[in-house]
Amino acid sequence: MSKEKQSNIEEYHLNKHQPGQDQFRIYDLNTYLGKNSENTTRPHIHSYYQIIWFYSGVGSHYVDFVKHDVTDQMIFCIARNQVHCFDHHPGYEGVLLHFNETFLAQSDETDFFLKCNLFSSPYQQPGCKIDAATVQKLNTIIQQIKAELEENNEFGRDEIIRAYLKSFLILVQRTKQLSGGQQFASFAADDKRMQLVRFFNLVEQHYKKGLAVNEYARLLHISARTLSDLTSQLINKTPSQMIQERIILEAQRLLTHSSLNINQIGYRMGFDDPSYFVKYFKKHTKMSPSDFRKAIA
Repeated sequence: MSKEKQSNIEEYHLNKHQPGQDQFRIYDLNTYLGKNSENTTRPHIHSYYQIIWFYSGVGSHYVDFVKHDVTDQMIFCIARNQVHCFDHHPGYEGVLLHFNETFLAQSDETDFFLKCNLFSSPYQQPGCKIDAATVQKLNTIIQQIKAELEENNEFGRDEIIRAYLKSFLILVQRTKQLSGGQQFASFAADDKRMQLVRFFNLVEQHYKKGLAVNEYARLLHISARTLSDLTSQLINKTPSQMIQERIILEAQRLLTHSSLNINQIGYRMGFDDPSYFVKYFKKHTKMSPSDFRKAIA
């Protein structure tokens, strides 16, 4: 992966805040990468969700400082704001699904979106290998989606595609659970798992604001003790650790992929005192921000 600095991490959108425009897209992977290789091989983020299904090809995919191997029949689920990029492998075959959260998480679909937490947990691998039986089922869904998009009658199109997409996500999540790809997937109580995902999402929204654990608990309508018990039981971490890790991850992203100076990054992360940001970063990573930047240069 290229280490060349960019002034900013590129961010891409799918008709964001334009409900009258497409909120779901499907692409042939090889064609898409061929047309957009200059952008896809650089670290970037999306405001939408992305599913990358590699039918064939061997290489690497980079997600938040981690290199992941790519082999035939692998699916990667990339969340909003995750920094990732493709390698320069020219021979990938597969399919890309792009969709905004509003496309799936509507009214009664919201709880499903929380349950189907493929994109929500930073404590799981982004990719998983798909078995032959599931490949056949997913291929059928992809063909149904393509057929619906080609249908002249637009009545109910989004509802049908949304149903196909939900089915696709369910099958992928089943595969990840069976392969052990989700560290808290085996926990039987759906309400607790959904509560944990809601906490993930709240941290994502508010981590730059310096909220205390009890403030997150209040937003979840539970006690701080209940929140601590929840995270300890499901992922063996405290809520404070999870908040700290999200702050550090974003700081590492900016140190790696932007030309902002240390003070600017500290301010962007919500620290009024840049020197405190340096101490905070060093406490949790055992190196200063400048040393981290030199190490990955």
